[in-house]
Amino acid sequence: MAFAVIPLSGTVVLFGHETVMQLTDIPVGVLYILATASVGVYGIVLAGWSSGSTYPLLGGLRSSAQVISYEIAMGLSLVAVFIYSGSMSTADIVGAQDKWWFCVTLFPSFVIYAISMVGETNRAPFDLAEAEGELVGGFHTEYSSLKFALFFLAEYVNIVAVSALAATLFLGGYHALPGLGFTESWLGGWFTVIWFLAKVVFFFFIFVWLRGTLPRLRYDQFMKFGWKVLIPFSLVWIIIVATLRVLSLQGAPRSALIGFTIGIVLLVLAGANLYESSKKRRALADALGEVATPSFPVPAIPQKISNTRTEQING
Repeated sequence: MAFAVIPLSGTVVLFGHETVMQLTDIPVGVLYILATASVGVYGIVLAGWSSGSTYPLLGGLRSSAQVISYEIAMGLSLVAVFIYSGSMSTADIVGAQDKWWFCVTLFPSFVIYAISMVGETNRAPFDLAEAEGELVGGFHTEYSSLKFALFFLAEYVNIVAVSALAATLFLGGYHALPGLGFTESWLGGWFTVIWFLAKVVFFFFIFVWLRGTLPRLRYDQFMKFGWKVLIPFSLVWIIIVATLRVLSLQGAPRSALIGFTIGIVLLVLAGANLYESSKKRRALADALGEVATPSFPVPAIPQKISNTRTEQING
């Protein structure tokens, strides 16, 4: 269903007719892909709940919280793409990248999407729904044979789907690499399919590479990263992109755009500097034996319980 709106090639000749290797092109194609991809969490949640076991249930709950959290960041990362392309159609977005790919012009959005798609697909280092050290396999602990194979088949299909969406939105879709545009006419236009598949394989390699190199995060670190880092950063980035887009459409001089961009960069550097300074102060306070963390109120022990305990100790 997700691949129905993803253009796999440019204009080719098929059975005597010129066409594009895309089943349909709807005005809200990207939202349609996000909607179909989000349905997969139902299978995980219902599988964990229907197992009748504690660990699969916890894995299903973790997966639902994880997908909901990182789908927000993923959706926000695509807003900048919609603003610059002026459309939610996948074909129009690919057409808008004929000169510069969005992974260059909208690099922060690309980074946010790349992180979110790993969290969306429950892959390491974000595979908290099936953490062996905590949940003994997670939501599929009680499943084996064909049911187990179907779960992992769905997981890898989801990886291919989000990789194809990333290639479409940020890497120019079926367009060739810069400087190799002449290859798009090879084989009657069918060579563009090879370019598209090469980009999907590149993202699939990134998934495998991350799984083999990075350790699994703690669940609280993972959720904190999604809600306190990715989502706020996405909102700030949307405001910046929208402002630059409005200034450029209204014919603002290039000096104003450059000045606004430099101001944003300076603000980001100043914020990073303040954050690093606060970390160093906390580390220094820890080294000097001072209390660096805020003290939390501790409720007082009820007097009746305190007296009873004192009598037991005296006795």
